[in-house]
Amino acid sequence: MNINITNPIFHDEAKAVAHIEATRWPNGVTCPHCGSDKVHRMGGKTQAGMFLCNDCRDKFTCRTGTVMERSHVPLHKWLLATHIMAASKKGMSAKQMERMLGVTYKTAWFLCHRIREAMEGALPTGPMGGPGKIVEADETFVGGKFKNRAHRKPAPKKCVVSLVERGGAARSFQLRVTMVTAKDVRGLIVTNIDRASHLMTDENKIYKRMGEEFAAHSSVSHSTGEYAVGKRHSNTAENFFSIFKRGVIGTYHHMSEAHLGRYLAEFDLRANTRDLSDAERATEILKGGIGRRLTYRRTDKIAA
Repeated sequence: MNINITNPIFHDEAKAVAHIEATRWPNGVTCPHCGSDKVHRMGGKTQAGMFLCNDCRDKFTCRTGTVMERSHVPLHKWLLATHIMAASKKGMSAKQMERMLGVTYKTAWFLCHRIREAMEGALPTGPMGGPGKIVEADETFVGGKFKNRAHRKPAPKKCVVSLVERGGAARSFQLRVTMVTAKDVRGLIVTNIDRASHLMTDENKIYKRMGEEFAAHSSVSHSTGEYAVGKRHSNTAENFFSIFKRGVIGTYHHMSEAHLGRYLAEFDLRANTRDLSDAERATEILKGGIGRRLTYRRTDKIAA
């Protein structure tokens, strides 16, 4: 990690607030409720750090409308947690975050998932690839092995499909199936990859027919020991899976089906921002958290 953990923003609450405000509003503070720039900072001890909008008369802070809203965790700890997750290539467990931040495990777990939600918000949207671009598609399974269990059978493995543009972004999806079919994968591929792209896969038969819908389709036969013939390979996607699997095995050990999508977003974000510094990546995560508030339970399901 190339993070300077002695930076005051990780230890001083006032400097942390100033850093987040500068990141969120580089051109001046605007109201997250109505978008007005006619705001002023409020004074006093009880309302320190709050702004008042002169138009809609709502109060807000730099937390409002972000994954940090209504959190009691100090902002300097939020920043440190965000930078740690931005810099940890194979992920950071909630237990380790608990020890490093000095918070409870429940707080650390939810903090990490909120940051993953912000990572998902920072991911690019729109079709991948384009004319002259190569996009690799591959699938893998996440879960324990039967031979490693002493007694009961392991839970069914979870399927992950990743699309990786060479020199570009990665985009991963969770499939809630135990056996992958062309029908399961086609919707993901044709809606996320530009039809003018060159689709690159392995020899799996599920890709054969959908490959005809793209400008070109090439494959390699892993079963016969063929892995790379010039530009014909799926090693970029395999490399992404190798980092992801290291995170599964060495850091998290288990990813539940309910939260697998957020873990995938975490690894996608780090792969997509591989050319950025850790500080720049953390800034992108902070921006991605705007408008993606995450609660312990859905507010529209709370009984009156």
